[in-house]
Amino acid sequence: MRPQRRRTTALTTALTTAALLTTGLAVSLTGAPSAGAVAKRGDSDRFHASCRTTIEGSRATASCHNPYPEADRIRLHVECARWWDIDADSAPVEVGPAGYAELTDRCWKEIREVWITHERP
Repeated sequence: MRPQRRRTTALTTALTTAALLTTGLAVSLTGAPSAGAVAKRGDSDRFHASCRTTIEGSRATASCHNPYPEADRIRLHVECARWWDIDADSAPVEVGPAGYAELTDRCWKEIREVWITHERP
């Protein structure tokens, strides 16, 4: 089961990615922690590392920095555009306080969508 995401963000991401990939330009998408973040009701979102995702051709990279005193477990999810191309989900990586992590994954062809999920360790 896939986590809930903001559909407008996903659509904007997909359209921007498709438009820029056809011109051969790299895409850099920046935003707040994903809407698919895993947290218990009533918990503060103050454990989310801030992440930036970049798509270059068929390779996606997430650069995450955790400015908070609590650890964050992050995963990179890549959805490929072609039906026969296998989607990728990275192994969870724990980013400690003031820590930095970079996750990379790829598709054989085009990337449709990239997102990060967060959870408490």
